[in-house]
Amino acid sequence: MDVKTKSRRQFMKLAGIAGIGLGAAACAGVAPAAPAVTPTHEDHAAATTPEPSATPVDMDAMHEAGVKKYLDNIGKDPGFYGNKLEPKMVDGVKEFTVTCSEIKWDAGGGAMADAMAYNGTVPGPEIRVTEGDKVRVVVKNDMKAQSTAVHFHGQAVPNAMDGVPFVTQPPIKTGETFTYEFTAKNVGSSMYHSHHNAAEQVTRGLLGAFIVDRKDKSKDPAYDSDYTLILNDGVGGFTLNGKGFPYTQPIIAKLGEKIRIRYMNEGLMIHPMHLHGLEQLVFAADGWNLPQPYFCDTLNIAPGQRWDVIVTAHTPGVWAFHCHILNHAESAHGMFGMVTAIVVK
Repeated sequence: MDVKTKSRRQFMKLAGIAGIGLGAAACAGVAPAAPAVTPTHEDHAAATTPEPSATPVDMDAMHEAGVKKYLDNIGKDPGFYGNKLEPKMVDGVKEFTVTCSEIKWDAGGGAMADAMAYNGTVPGPEIRVTEGDKVRVVVKNDMKAQSTAVHFHGQAVPNAMDGVPFVTQPPIKTGETFTYEFTAKNVGSSMYHSHHNAAEQVTRGLLGAFIVDRKDKSKDPAYDSDYTLILNDGVGGFTLNGKGFPYTQPIIAKLGEKIRIRYMNEGLMIHPMHLHGLEQLVFAADGWNLPQPYFCDTLNIAPGQRWDVIVTAHTPGVWAFHCHILNHAESAHGMFGMVTAIVVK
């Protein structure tokens, strides 16, 4: 469902219908400005320590203010759940052009951070193809400071296309271009990201979703909508799809809708994603369907992992959705970072 069509008034009306007060509706608040580098344990401790001068009234007010910002922001970021990169067909090959550059990235609230980006966005645009497609990705390095390379994480590619400098290819230096070609064999949820100075380049934004649709869709569970959540803990702090709460966007679903969520962890830390009120049917890991799907409410996603789940929107309301390492999501100032919501109407 297109969140652009949902107004703040509609969202608040829904929360009221569900019998949820504004403070409980999204369980959120104002957070300190997100750091531009990977948070440290000291940052975590500071984030969870109440300010000595904060009274309960102050704390409640900050939480409520964050919820209001979240509501005000609904529909203002239509690309939050992914901008699809369209290919051009060249002699039967789907060709994509990806440009690496240094940018200033706003993870929310106007606190600009030094980032690296594919085609000017963090995450980079979604590349989506179909099983068996011949794929060509032309990568140009417009970054001034560093060389790079691209690894198609989770894809079975020819060795020369694996994207590891000095192992399978030379690095792509400033001003240079490298072309990757392979056939999309591994169906499901994969990623593309840098494999050169990766701890910096990936966490600063050189990452994106690479999705291969199955030809025989009957082999997957049925679903009505499809969302990708890329988890990161570098540029902009703790983020979902490059944004931190209250600048994330909700998933808005109709009653009974079956939602496919693709989790991708491109960060340096584990992130257990917890959904209130609606169970998650886990059916695929790292692109492969599980022999026995299972239900959970909290799913741990380690760096590099991809998990696919189905959520059935069976109960109306506004359901909080967040990383359950709590100092990735909440402080005395309210919720921040890896927090959003699923809204069932």
